[in-house]
Amino acid sequence: MARITAGIASSHIPAVGAALDNGKTAEPYWAPVFAGYDWVKRFEAEEKPDVVILVYNDHASAFDANLIPTFAIGCGEEFRPADEGWGPRPVPVVEGHPDLAWHIAQSCILDEFDMTIINQMDVDHGLTVPLSLMFGQVAAWPCRVIPLAVNVVTYPPPSGNRCWALGEAIARAVASYDEDLNVQVWGTGGMSHQLQGPRAGLINTPWDTRFLDWMTANPQALRHMPHIDYLREAGSEGIELVMWLIMRGAMGEAAAELHRFYHVPASNTAVGHIVLRPA
Repeated sequence: MARITAGIASSHIPAVGAALDNGKTAEPYWAPVFAGYDWVKRFEAEEKPDVVILVYNDHASAFDANLIPTFAIGCGEEFRPADEGWGPRPVPVVEGHPDLAWHIAQSCILDEFDMTIINQMDVDHGLTVPLSLMFGQVAAWPCRVIPLAVNVVTYPPPSGNRCWALGEAIARAVASYDEDLNVQVWGTGGMSHQLQGPRAGLINTPWDTRFLDWMTANPQALRHMPHIDYLREAGSEGIELVMWLIMRGAMGEAAAELHRFYHVPASNTAVGHIVLRPA
C-alpha cells in the first residue's frame, strides 16, 4: 500500500524564488537562507519520494474573488508555472499523479470533506518555491506532485482543527491506495508576517519558535488555536500557518522532529522550515 513517510513544512516566500532564479543565492543576504535547506536536499535525495502532496495557497493566479474554494485538489496530469506578473518562473512543469489524486478526492469527499476538484490550473510561487528549496534547480522535478490549494487569503479561512482533520483524512486515503508509493505531505506558507498596514513587516520570532516547538511538543494546542491568535501574534499573513496543520494531521498523533531551520529576515518575513517523521 501507499505510505506517508515524512512531513515537511516551509515558508514559500516569492523573493526566495526570485533570488534563486536570478543567481543571487551566494550573496551575503541570501546565502544563509539557502544554506538552511542543504540538509533537506540531502534528505530528499536519500528518501526519494514518489509523490508529494503539496499544501499551499494560491495568490490570485488560479483563483480570484469569483471562485474561492476552501480546499481544492489538483487531479490533472500536469500543472504549469503561473505568470505572476513578470513571467512564469523558469522551473519545470509539475507532473501530477491523477490516479492517487482522484483516489484522495473520492476518499476525502466520502469522509465528509467537500473538496473542490481541479483538473487544469497554473501553480504559483506558493507551490514552486518549496519545490525549488527541497530539490534545487533541476531539469525535471524528481517526483509527482499533487497540489492542494487552501484558502487563507479571503475570510473565512478554515480553522486549524479542520486543517488537522483534513490531514487525518488524507492519511486514511493514502493508506487505502493499493500501489506501493512513498508519499510525503508538505505544508507551506508563513511564518509570522504582515504585508500591509501599520504592522507591515511584523516578525514575531518568539511566537514562531513556539509554533515550531509545538509541532511535536504540543500539537493539540496548535490544532485548537483560534484565528485571532494568528492575526494578533503572527500578522495578517501568519494565518498561512494553518496549512502546516494539514501536514501535521497526516503524521498522526505523535511525530518526531528530524530537522528545523529558522532565519530572519528574508524579504519582509521570517523563514521557517521543519521536517517530521510519523512516529
